[in-house]
Amino acid sequence: MNLTAENKNEPKTAKPKGRKKRSMLAKFISLVVICFSLFMLYGVVKEILTTMELKQQISRVEEELKTLQEENKYLTLQRDKLEDPAYVQSYARGSFMLSKEGEQIFYLPSDDKK
Repeated sequence: MNLTAENKNEPKTAKPKGRKKRSMLAKFISLVVICFSLFMLYGVVKEILTTMELKQQISRVEEELKTLQEENKYLTLQRDKLEDPAYVQSYARGSFMLSKEGEQIFYLPSDDKK
């Protein structure tokens, strides 16, 4: 019983220092975990924004590709037409008012005026 009586009379400064150290350690670990979480969150948000930007860029490039494919199709048809001598002759007569020897070109009024 002597031991318990001595324990009661001893100052209780040892326990609060241990608790204070544990409390400081817990705060430090919490701070490190929060900083790490924020760093990871920043990385995730940055990746999401990059992904969204790349999706928009893919969309624009696909639209441009579609437009260029349509233009390519049109130009291929024009090239095929221009390889036909009859079409070239008809185009030259209509666009540049060219005529064969001995032919005369007459301009007729359009029916648009009423």
